[in-house]
Order: sequence, then C-alpha cells, then structure tokens
Amino acid sequence: MRAILTGAATGIGAATAAKLKLRGYEVVALDIAEPAGVDQWVQVDMSDVASIDAAVAQLNGGFDCLINNAGLPPRPDLQQKILAVNFIGMVHLTNAVLPSLNAGAAIVNTASRAGVAWRENIEQVKALFDVHDETALKQFIVDQNVDDIRAYNLSKEAVIAWGVAQTERLIALDLRMNSVSPAAVSTGILQDFAAAFGDKMARNVERVGRPGTAEEVADVIVYLCSAESHWLKGNDFTVDGGMSALAQAEQFAL
Repeated sequence: MRAILTGAATGIGAATAAKLKLRGYEVVALDIAEPAGVDQWVQVDMSDVASIDAAVAQLNGGFDCLINNAGLPPRPDLQQKILAVNFIGMVHLTNAVLPSLNAGAAIVNTASRAGVAWRENIEQVKALFDVHDETALKQFIVDQNVDDIRAYNLSKEAVIAWGVAQTERLIALDLRMNSVSPAAVSTGILQDFAAAFGDKMARNVERVGRPGTAEEVADVIVYLCSAESHWLKGNDFTVDGGMSALAQAEQFAL
C-alpha cells in the first residue's frame, strides 16, 4: 500500500505518517520541510501551483490514498497564503495526482470544525471554487473583504463543500473522498487558534475537558484510507470530543 501525504512534518501529518507506517504503508510526503520517518520526501510549496506540478512530476507508480493535510492556521495578514495553501493548492494537487491513484483509492482532506458554516456561506464558497491563480485570488480577497480569520474559516468551508461536490465525479473513477474536521488539537499551532478564536475556543475546550491530540485525528484519517471504509463517500467527519454536539444541544435546547 502506498500513500501520498501533504503536511507530514508536524502535528496531525506527522502522527498520520507514523500510523500509516505501522500499518505497512509506503509513505511519500509532500512538504515544504523535511519530515521524519517517511519513505520519500518531495519538497513542495503548496501555495505555488508550479511547485506542486514539479512535485507531482517526481511521483512514480500508483497510490492507494492521497491525504491532503497541509494547511496554515489563521495569522494576521496571511489571508492570501491561507487560501492558497488550504484550498487552491489542495485542489490543484488532487486533480494533478488523480491519474496516479489506483482503483478504489481513498482521498482524505483535513478540514476543520471552523468550516461548519459552509452551507450558510455557500455563495462565497462557490466563488472561491472559481479562483485558480494568484491574480484572481488577490482580487477575490479585496472584493470579498477577507481577513485572516475569515480566510481560514472560508478555506475549510470550501474543503468540505468541494469534497461533497466531487463525489459523483470520483465514483465514476472508482475513487472516493472524505474529510475530517478537527477542533482544538494540541499541536504546535494551537496558540494560533487560541489567538484567533479566543474565549469561544477556551470555553469549548473547557467543556470537553481537554484539546484533542494529533494521534486521535490521525486514527480517523487512517481509517478513512482503509478498505474497511470503502462505502464512506463524500462525508465530513467531525473529530472534536463532543464540541459540536454540545453546541447543537444549546442551539436546539435539547
């Protein structure tokens, strides 16, 4: 079994790589930094489509899964790069490697609980679907008045919605795509989320007792890559220790 994994150097990606190796996968990592414990590292800047194309050209043979995990957190004045890496680069890479995926292969995208409002924001999400280059992205950010926090939330809304939209296309290719939506995971970028979402995140963590771990999210990703999950297609799986359930219980007075 062979896997392509982006963002493998740290956090959820590093935990996913380790778990894949334990299950006998050959792991080919695409990352801007060199990860440990993988079979091959291909350096790539996921904000640059030319870099993505050059990385794909170095891939050989067929793969049984593609895990789109690379992403940036909300940080001030980084909105263009957040959208470029978290969504536009992810889409470009996925389309570029489709011919290298074996029949029955799985694609798993790391989204976020921050993308939960994709239905409410669907027109803006669909407008982002039509952005494919740096010039158009710059104009989109100006026209839509997107700051760094909105860029992050929008990027993850788009990841979830795009996965839904690809379902029929991928079924015809004997492929499948799902996403995972973590919340408040204890990794090196947790403080970025604390700074961006403040008291709301702190309250959610307090209510469920602790942040999640990278390994807990990786367990779900690895399962979605496995043959046992073959009938799961076009779904988003929230991995948040109950945060979403608590919010829904409040919303509907359950």
